[in-house]
Amino acid sequence: MGSSGADEELFDQMIRDYYESESNTPNSIPPIMISSGPQSILQVILLEATNFEREILEKVLMYIRNMGEPNSLKKWVVMRLQMDDYKASLCKTSWVSTFRCSKVFQHVGDYEYIEVMMNSNNGKPTRVIVDMDFKSHFEVARPTQTYEELINSLPSIFVATEDRLNKIISLVCPAAKASLKEKGLHIPPWRKAKYMQSKWLSKNCKRVSISSNNNMGLEENEEEDTITAAAAAKCCPSIF
Repeated sequence: MGSSGADEELFDQMIRDYYESESNTPNSIPPIMISSGPQSILQVILLEATNFEREILEKVLMYIRNMGEPNSLKKWVVMRLQMDDYKASLCKTSWVSTFRCSKVFQHVGDYEYIEVMMNSNNGKPTRVIVDMDFKSHFEVARPTQTYEELINSLPSIFVATEDRLNKIISLVCPAAKASLKEKGLHIPPWRKAKYMQSKWLSKNCKRVSISSNNNMGLEENEEEDTITAAAAAKCCPSIF
């Protein structure tokens, strides 16, 4: 990276981008963090995990240590969570993105992640998202030292509510843009915040219940209902 002055300027730009996003305001972060760098803000967001989120993470780590060699890691984890009486499903999202380069073209995206329903204090169920390879989604070409240190703070296995997940997307994506800009590169559409939000927060998402068959294999049972996530409606009304 460049000088410490350049570091401070990059930090300031990342924080401005973060606070200027529609889903984040300075009131959503403790005042003491407003003048801090993105890595400090990220640590605050990561520490916001509830006891339920930590519990699920511990369970997932335990399953992986004792899993043997399943055909599908995500399906295996869903099945084990269900065996431990958690309301867990495999979620399959899909969305259409419009890219504008020399031509306008559309891309159909799709993704799979794990959902666990948590009973919140107000009595309404809250979606908790489990991603088995979270950090890789934010990797970019030729990262600056500042950005590399930021994403190295992200866990590979990530468990979070939609709100906490969206805070991280809104923080890290502008940092990725700043890193690429410093290296003279353009940010690819699939690293922009709205595209990233679509992976986990798309309204077009089917729950798939996983059960074991008599041969100890895994079977899928798709539910036709579409997830009506408040964060999806708020964060992703359209893509690009």
